[in-house]
Amino acid sequence: MTPLYRTLRSAALTVMACSALLLAGCSSDVTPRAIPASGDVVTSSSSTAQTTTSAAPSGRGGDDVDIDIDVEIGECVELGGTMTAATIDNATCGSPDSNYKVVGKAPTNAECVSDVDQYYYETFDDVEQGALCLDVDWVVGGCMDFPVADDPERVECSSPGFDTVRVVEILEGTTEVNDCASDATSGFSYDERNFIVCVEDL
Repeated sequence: MTPLYRTLRSAALTVMACSALLLAGCSSDVTPRAIPASGDVVTSSSSTAQTTTSAAPSGRGGDDVDIDIDVEIGECVELGGTMTAATIDNATCGSPDSNYKVVGKAPTNAECVSDVDQYYYETFDDVEQGALCLDVDWVVGGCMDFPVADDPERVECSSPGFDTVRVVEILEGTTEVNDCASDATSGFSYDERNFIVCVEDL
């Protein structure tokens, strides 16, 4: 079977948040919501792909973000919820709860590197307060499932889900799926940061 490039462009979640430091009692004026980004899983060998890991080059950094979760670049989160009620919480990288790793912080989501899998940002009065640039929390040898229209979930490789992949290796300095090991059936490539996550479809 010829290896395939895969594209992962998850929904970009945004939460319109009321900061306790700015205003008290403004919850009636603020509505959490999530806004999807364009993209899908592509299964043709001529396609490009997107995704990351701890071994990959980091995204753009910055401490000038004002969001309600205390997380640093290199740490992980559990991102979920819906378009109307996004949720985010701290998680230990590689744990069952972790599905994304923070690879950068930026004043706005548009300033994240172009090949991140996801971004999370909060707004107040329609003004972005800062953004987290996120990649899937890939673990070599571990498995992730990609339910339709949901965020990725870490699963046991012995119990694959809807669209489960096992991470074979992460190669820096290339985005070519043909550079992956023979047991990889596809790959998620990160063009701007020049690396590829080689996976086996289960």
